[in-house]
Amino acid sequence: MSIEKDSNPSAFTPNDHLANERTYLAWLRTGIGIMAFGFVVVKFSLFVKQLGFVLQTQVATPSHAYSAIIGIFLVVLGMLAILFAFLQYRRTDKQLKTGRYKPTTLLTTILTGVILVISILLIAYLLLSV
Repeated sequence: MSIEKDSNPSAFTPNDHLANERTYLAWLRTGIGIMAFGFVVVKFSLFVKQLGFVLQTQVATPSHAYSAIIGIFLVVLGMLAILFAFLQYRRTDKQLKTGRYKPTTLLTTILTGVILVISILLIAYLLLSV
């Protein structure tokens, strides 16, 4: 089912375009936030080691490199979120210009599912490393 504003393809308003841009910018911020979190996860073990040198004490760090894998995955996920947000923005813009807008929740559903899986894995990792 599509929502048709008018039979005139130029019937979309500037507010429609601006709302599409705001949504895109919100997705950009989300992607950048996910990437920043991934960067922090990767660099955290390095920070703990450096903290041990500064305090001149032995700080126990996990011997496996799961933080690097998780962090890199989060950076890739952020990059994909930005890419898919751009594609969604372009698709919505085209639909608005032709007057045949059809909403979709695919991007939101996929990102929510992936973030939930990552959250569960991070919780398990933290519980096992205590």
